[in-house]
Amino acid sequence: MSKKGGVLLQGIVEADETYIGGRPRKENKKEDREPAPRGRGTDKTPVIGVVERGGKVVAEVAEKLTGRRILEFIKRAVKIEDSELMTDEYHAYNAIGREMKHQIVNHQEQFVDGDVHTNTIEGFWSLLKRAWYGSHHHYTTGFTPLYVAERCYVYNYRDLECIWTKFVNESMMLPSN
Repeated sequence: MSKKGGVLLQGIVEADETYIGGRPRKENKKEDREPAPRGRGTDKTPVIGVVERGGKVVAEVAEKLTGRRILEFIKRAVKIEDSELMTDEYHAYNAIGREMKHQIVNHQEQFVDGDVHTNTIEGFWSLLKRAWYGSHHHYTTGFTPLYVAERCYVYNYRDLECIWTKFVNESMMLPSN
């Protein structure tokens, strides 16, 4: 399910990041509780992703979400000369604006501005996290890239009647060691 250099997205694409992991346990006394940090302030595993509107998704676990790393990821996943990127206002996406057409939606003000939104990638994050809560129950940090790859595969072939048959047929064509 996880192939390097597989799909190259183009057209209108949306990029975003999310964080996967469990919630910290709460202290026993209410006055001892601190609000759990969210987003970029957590110790959770960062995941970066990009999705083609009406098409496929590419996502992977990221060590750090710096502008350089995000730019490298998008260049690997997107045909930048034929694409327009939609992101939120996170400053690390500013570096990609010099490479390709880039639209920003400011989530402090609104979530949609005409065709400028990140709802498609947010929907994918919802599916990824629902799998974590419902099917997988827990992602061991070492196996998180495999769970993310599995969710990408399921999303990319969501229109097939039987995704299992496709997976088995692809597996049978792999060269043996």
